[in-house]
Amino acid sequence: MARALMFQGTGSSVGKSVLVAGIARAFRRKGLKVLPFKPQNMSNNAAVTKEGGEIGRAQALQALACGVEPSVHMNPVLLKPQSHIGSQIIVQGKVWGQAKAREYQSIKPQLMPYVLESFERLSKEADIVLIEGAGSASEINLRESDIANMGFAQAVQAPVILIGDIDRGGVIASLIGTHTVLPLEDLKLIKGFIVNKMRGDPTLFTDAMQWISQKTQWKNIGLLPHFPQLSQLPAEDAADLKSVVHSQQKGKLVMSVLLLPTIANFDDFDPLKYEDNVQLNFIEIGDVIPKNSDVIIIPGSKTTIADLEALYQTGWDVDIKAHLRQGGYVMGICGGYQMLGTEISDPYGIEGDTRSIQALNLLSFSTILDRSKILSEVKGHLFMNDAECCGYEMHLGETRHHEHYKSFAILENGRAEGIVSENGKIIGTYLHGIFQGDDARKALLNYFGSKESSINFSDQVENTLDQWADHIEYSLDIAAMLSESV
Repeated sequence: MARALMFQGTGSSVGKSVLVAGIARAFRRKGLKVLPFKPQNMSNNAAVTKEGGEIGRAQALQALACGVEPSVHMNPVLLKPQSHIGSQIIVQGKVWGQAKAREYQSIKPQLMPYVLESFERLSKEADIVLIEGAGSASEINLRESDIANMGFAQAVQAPVILIGDIDRGGVIASLIGTHTVLPLEDLKLIKGFIVNKMRGDPTLFTDAMQWISQKTQWKNIGLLPHFPQLSQLPAEDAADLKSVVHSQQKGKLVMSVLLLPTIANFDDFDPLKYEDNVQLNFIEIGDVIPKNSDVIIIPGSKTTIADLEALYQTGWDVDIKAHLRQGGYVMGICGGYQMLGTEISDPYGIEGDTRSIQALNLLSFSTILDRSKILSEVKGHLFMNDAECCGYEMHLGETRHHEHYKSFAILENGRAEGIVSENGKIIGTYLHGIFQGDDARKALLNYFGSKESSINFSDQVENTLDQWADHIEYSLDIAAMLSESV
C-alpha cells in the first residue's frame, strides 16, 4: 500500500488544488509514482476519464502533473451544482442521484464505501497518494458525516498538512482558529502547515510563521510566495474567471465568453490565455457584452434552461443579435450550442420545473433533454481546412436539426457533429476542449480573423507545471512533507 499525505485548507479557494498538482510534480521528479485523490469535489468544471466517467477538472490537472491518465477513482464523489434543485451527485464517474444541501448530509455515509474503495485501488498502484480536502477543515457542524476532510483522514489515518491563504487576510487567525475548534483526535493528524500566496517581502512574516508553529506545535512547512503564472493553469471555480476587459488592444481578436450562472467546463478557454493575438474577456451577468467583441462564446452550462432564462433577463439575447447583424461571430459550446436553436425541452424535469423554453432562434433545430448522459472522448476533422480536432462530449439531450446545415466536424466514426450557419457566422458544437488541440485552435482563430497561432498548448501547460514545482521546491520543505507521509 502507498504512503498517503492529505492537504486540507482553512477555507475554500486557498490554493489546495494547484498546490497538490505542484507537489505531485515535485515528488514525481524524485522518482516516486504519485497519484492524486480527492474524496469529494464540488465543481461544474469536469473532465472525461479513460473509463468514460467524469471527475473534477482539478484532479485531471493533478493527474497530468503526476504523468498518468485521469481515473474516476481520483475523485469518487463529484457534486455538480444545478441551480435551485441542488447538486447532481456523480459517484465513481457516473450519475448517482441529486440532492439539496441538507439532504446530502444524510446521504454522505452511503458514499463513504465508494470513497474508501477508490482510495484503496489507488493505494495499490502508487508509492504515495496525495489527498486533497474540500472546503474548510474546521467545519465542525458537518463533521459527523464528513467524507471530505477529517472524516476521511481519520478513516485512513492520513497525516494532514493544513494550508492557509495570506492573500485573503486573517491567515494567522484562520490557522489558530482551526487548531482551536478541532477535537483532539483530529488535531493529532495535523503534522504541519503552509501559508500560501505571500505577496511582498516574505521576511515580514517570518516571526508569524514561528509563532503559529509554537502555538499549534505544527511543523512549519513553509511560506509560499505568490506565483502569477498559475493563472495560466485551469481554474476550478468560475469565480476565478471574473476578469473583464472592455478595451480592445490593437491587432487582437476580441473573444468574449459569457459567464452563465452555472457555467460548466470553462477550462475550454484556457488555451486562449496563452495566445498573444487574442484578448479573452469573461463577461459577468448584468454586464453589457463589449461592442468591440469579434466573437461571442456561449459556453457549456450545468442547467441550460435556467442559464438561458438568466441570459434573457440580462438582455444578452439583444446584444447577441445586434452583434450578428454587425457581422460578428457567435459560437455555442454544449449547452451554449443548445441555446442557439428554437427550443429546449425538459420533459422529465431533469433540470427543474420548467419543461420547455424558447431558445435564441438563431438556427433551426431543437433539443430534448433526456436521462442518459453522453460521456466520450472524440477525434475528427473540422469543417475549415480539414484541421484535426480532439475533445470530449459531456451532455444530456438530443439535438434535432430541422434544416440542412454544414457540420462543424466529422468525427472518426463518420458521424457529423455540430452545425455552421449558411453565412458561416454562427457555430454550434458539443465538443468540449476544442481549443486545446493546436491544429484546431489555429484553424478556428484564423477563421475568426486572428493572426496565425504558434503556441503548443500542452508544452505550455507542462512548462508551467515544472516552473510551479521549481517554485514549491525552493520555498517549501519537501523533505519534511515526505517524512510525514505514512
